[in-house]
Amino acid sequence: MIDKSLIEAQNARRLAALQSDYAALGEHLARRGFNIDAIKKKVGAYGIAIPSWGVGTGGTRFARFPGEGEPRHIFDKLEDCGVIQQLTRATPTVSLHIPWDKAPTADLLGKASDLGLRFDAMNSNTFQDQPQQRSSYKYGSVSNADAPTRMQAVEHNLECIEIGAKLGSKALTVWVGDGTNFPGQQDFTRQFDRYMDSLHAIYAGLPPDWRLFTEHKMYEPAFYSTVLQDWGTNYIIATELGPQAYCLVDLGHHAPNTNIEMIVARLISRQKLGGFHFNDSKYGDDDLDTGSVDPYRLFLVFNELVEAEGKPGFTPAHMLDQSHNVTDPIESLMVSAMEVQRAYAQALLVDRAALHAAQDDNDALMATTQLKTGFRTDVEPILAMARLDAGGAIDPVATFRAAGYRARVAAIRPKVMGQGGGIV
Repeated sequence: MIDKSLIEAQNARRLAALQSDYAALGEHLARRGFNIDAIKKKVGAYGIAIPSWGVGTGGTRFARFPGEGEPRHIFDKLEDCGVIQQLTRATPTVSLHIPWDKAPTADLLGKASDLGLRFDAMNSNTFQDQPQQRSSYKYGSVSNADAPTRMQAVEHNLECIEIGAKLGSKALTVWVGDGTNFPGQQDFTRQFDRYMDSLHAIYAGLPPDWRLFTEHKMYEPAFYSTVLQDWGTNYIIATELGPQAYCLVDLGHHAPNTNIEMIVARLISRQKLGGFHFNDSKYGDDDLDTGSVDPYRLFLVFNELVEAEGKPGFTPAHMLDQSHNVTDPIESLMVSAMEVQRAYAQALLVDRAALHAAQDDNDALMATTQLKTGFRTDVEPILAMARLDAGGAIDPVATFRAAGYRARVAAIRPKVMGQGGGIV
């Protein structure tokens, strides 16, 4: 962890400037009818989950280049996640991936408690073969033509639920790489029916206070067809499974130019939006840092989320899901968490009464202007002050670098070529 005195010293250097910027922004927002302290309170209460695998260096289909001081196991991962939370105060929970993160429950709970962390949704893994595994997932898992392979995949997901229940988790995310690489390789209908049969078996094992998130992805690793390829299929699945099933939206799992914010609105309207995996993309499922390519799209997604705040049962889960190949994973995750908070704060600064009036008047120019006014507002003083109030760092990345954490852990963590990371 980062020494508290170092955080305080770093904050002291930046405090006067932050106070001045916060006061100036407060005056500006007051003229627009917003209370800056109320916005700061909402932003400070917003949290996003860190994926355990995100703190490791990722990879591509061609190569993986390990980074300095990468975590060797789940307890190293939790320490890195603890540093992210310590500095940003925006990431209080960690999402585990099984079997990558298997460990005694008591040890996981103890380590998380020491670091001030809790556990978020569980993630199953039926896209890789594990040592001593009975059947291979080379040709699919929950939709495999082989019944014993499907049963193995179902049993694994039920095990994830069992582990999660002991850790205080309340959700299971199921993403599968099932699909085909050649026309005619599988019958589309029978393959999807097998998928549904397996998901019904997993759904039946949910505790009554749990949710099941199914995650769609357009392609990869199946490059001709994917069993769960788009939000429409995802909605069919969640609707058929029952009231505890919801659709998870990964921002990188769509075709370029897809209107993701409209998908979000549709799922909200049918009470089937389970949550998000936040990242960014350019050409495909790049899983780039959140907000690094299209921050306006991220804002437009949050515009729909803020519009839906307060609706019955509206409690979407938020998690980062990125692959870090050329940056320090801790730094990228900190920046991404702050970018998500930024989009949320900007969406809170949309004049909704003026927006609705312009929409009802069919005034397209003024409607889009209301959105841009929120998006163009520099909310950094709000984010920084919320971090400061919670005991975090005004500038998390600068403080992280000043602390020398990466060099310290690199001295005890050897480089490893293969581990649970990469684009998932």
